[in-house]
Amino acid sequence: MPLSCSQLSVFYGRRKALDGFRLSLNKGEIRALIGPNGSGKSTALQAMAGLIDPAEGHAAIEDVPVASMSRRAIARKLAFLPQQPSAPDEMTIAQLVRQGRFAHVGLFRSYSRKDEAAVEWALESTGLTSLADRTLQQLSGGERQRAWISAALAQEAGILLLDEPTSFLDIGYQVEVLDFVHRLSRERGVTIVMAIHDINQAIAVSDRISLLEKGELRFDGEPRALAQSGLIEKTFRVKGRFVEVAPNKPPHFDVELTRLLRPDA
Repeated sequence: MPLSCSQLSVFYGRRKALDGFRLSLNKGEIRALIGPNGSGKSTALQAMAGLIDPAEGHAAIEDVPVASMSRRAIARKLAFLPQQPSAPDEMTIAQLVRQGRFAHVGLFRSYSRKDEAAVEWALESTGLTSLADRTLQQLSGGERQRAWISAALAQEAGILLLDEPTSFLDIGYQVEVLDFVHRLSRERGVTIVMAIHDINQAIAVSDRISLLEKGELRFDGEPRALAQSGLIEKTFRVKGRFVEVAPNKPPHFDVELTRLLRPDA
C-alpha cells in the first residue's frame, strides 16, 4: 500500500487539530480531502508528509513509518506541494524543476543524464517544455501552478500530496490543473491526495473522498455514497441538493444561496 495513516492525532498547543485520522490508499488512486476551513485538511497532509510530528498514531509509506525515514528518503517516495509555495521571481521554470531532483542528486554528485531526463519528462508532462526559460514572474497563475507540479514530478515520487492546488486560479486554469492531476493518476499510476474546497471538483475527479470536520473524519468512501449521505449539507451548514447531470456521471451539488443555514445568515 503506497500510503496509509493509522489514528493520526495532532495538537497545536492544547487544540486537537487532527483526531484519530485514518486513511489507506491504493496505487494510482485519487483521494480528495474536503471540509470547512480549519477542519484539519492541511494538517493531515503535512503529517502524512512527515512535516508535523503526530502526538498519536503514525503515517506510513509502503508500510514504513514516515517518522523513521530521512527527509531525502521521504522525498524519493513522496512529493508535497503546499498551498502557497514560494521561490524567487527571477527563477526560471527549468531551474525550479531541477530542484525537484535534490533527493536523488545529493550534496556531492552532479546531475546525471538520468536526472536531466527526469527534468525533461516533468516539463513535457506538464506542457512546459517551450516555457522552460521563462521566469516565474512571467507566468500566468495556471502556468505557475503547473511549474510547481512539474518540480514535484521531477522527484519521480509515486505519491503526490497537493494542498488546494486550484486556489487563486480562474475556472479555466482550475480545469487544466485537475485534468492534469487525473491524467497523472491514470496514465502514470501516481497516487494522489488532494485537499480541495470545491465539492463538485472533488466529486468529479476523485476515486474516494475523506470528509473532515473539526479534525475528525466524518466520512470516507466513494463520491456517490457521500452525495447520498446528507453530510455535505450538515457539515457545511448549507441547504442544497445533488443533481444527476447525466447517466454514469457524478452528481453535482447545487447549493441554494438564499437558504444558508449559518447562524449569521
